[in-house]
Amino acid sequence: MTRRFPDGFLWGAATSSYQIEGAVDADGRGPSIWDTFSREPGAVLNGENGDVAIDHYHRVGDDVKLMADLGLNAYRFSVAWPRIQPTGSGPAVQAGLDFYQRLTDQLLDAGIAPALTLYHWDLPQPLQDAGGWPNRDTAYRFADYAGIVADALGDRVKLWITLNESWCAAYLGYLSGEHAPGIQDPAQALASVHTLNLAHGLGARAIRSALGDGAQVAISHNIQVNKAATDAPEDVAVKTRLDLVNNEILLAPQLDGAYPEGLFEATERFTDWSFVRDGDLDVIHTRMDALGLNYYSTGTVRAGEDPDRDPFQPTLVDGVARVRPEGEYTEMGWLVEPQGLTDLLLEMHRRWPGLPLYVTENGAAFDDEVAPDGRVHDERRTAYLHSHVEAVGRAMDAGANVRGYFAWSLFDNFEWSYGYGKRFGIVHVDYDTLTRTVKDSGHWYSRLAGSGVLPGVDETTA
Repeated sequence: MTRRFPDGFLWGAATSSYQIEGAVDADGRGPSIWDTFSREPGAVLNGENGDVAIDHYHRVGDDVKLMADLGLNAYRFSVAWPRIQPTGSGPAVQAGLDFYQRLTDQLLDAGIAPALTLYHWDLPQPLQDAGGWPNRDTAYRFADYAGIVADALGDRVKLWITLNESWCAAYLGYLSGEHAPGIQDPAQALASVHTLNLAHGLGARAIRSALGDGAQVAISHNIQVNKAATDAPEDVAVKTRLDLVNNEILLAPQLDGAYPEGLFEATERFTDWSFVRDGDLDVIHTRMDALGLNYYSTGTVRAGEDPDRDPFQPTLVDGVARVRPEGEYTEMGWLVEPQGLTDLLLEMHRRWPGLPLYVTENGAAFDDEVAPDGRVHDERRTAYLHSHVEAVGRAMDAGANVRGYFAWSLFDNFEWSYGYGKRFGIVHVDYDTLTRTVKDSGHWYSRLAGSGVLPGVDETTA
């Protein structure tokens, strides 16, 4: 049967500011924690950084035209906080606001709905110097920033995403240190989670204060989809503990208004949670109009020790071993398992029936090269996208209220600690010339976006 999606479904692609913009010293932008971290020896592969990235800041008109040519009807981007408030507080830099106003105007002129993410990891360095996300004052600075951007862009933007992947910001930034600011301290990581939760609630309230209740406020989470390796009680218990400290620590306060039962006891050796104050949970539980989900893979875990633990999978749970099932893996070492996306969407639907859901990131890194014919034949990515869009359709068949899908990423770009070594884009970028080339997967996705009908995996002609 032909898979057809409803009219009005958003077909978009996603990016983030530090990964594509470059122009780190332009028009008053201040330094972010990634500007600082990427200059620390050994922090990023090959010592690379986002100083130029793919120069989207200077090529925005051409890039929007490319999106229009692909037939996208939505584009998820993030605003660089250091472009708006170089120190993380104080008055806005008008040139920074002007850039995003031009971007949104061009998107709207092209019939592309902007979906704006306020924070995708580029914290202004002066805020880190003052304590960063473990410091609860950062949440109030974020709310001020959210209000500034809402005032400037509220007449153009309908979907507002407060934070992207709080798990990464807290646990990769302050637990494993694999991401900026490169700190390894469980107590700071847990304090960061709470501050990020508080920032979401305060930011949502600031947006609605500026725009009224008509503003659609969401957050994007990379909820871990873990499976127990067996039905043995010890394996199931490990999976449950991981869900508690990775997923429920975010979902429960934001959507249910309380930290989950057992969390404080599970983490008491790291912190006493005294940073939680009266009234915080009411703020964190501010109404959410939609939930964004970033999905790439699943994990399989069992009880035991893991001598080769992945530093990009830090955990506060002891006795966890990760199992590597048979199957296809991407260049990130992530299992290709589209059923996990269906399962995730249906779990969110079961727990919060009717809550609009967006797949705000989904994609895969593969080794891509421009072929002699001038094209990028990325068959594996096309197959990945096809299987995961079909997985979204299955969830919708079962009742999940999914409103849109955003491929990650629109472009090859700076992939954080991996530098430029991993390519996720449906558009290839030559990092020497910055030439953009739509990959076969991009042509395939264009067919999908233009028709709302899932094409076959071989339908990649331009």
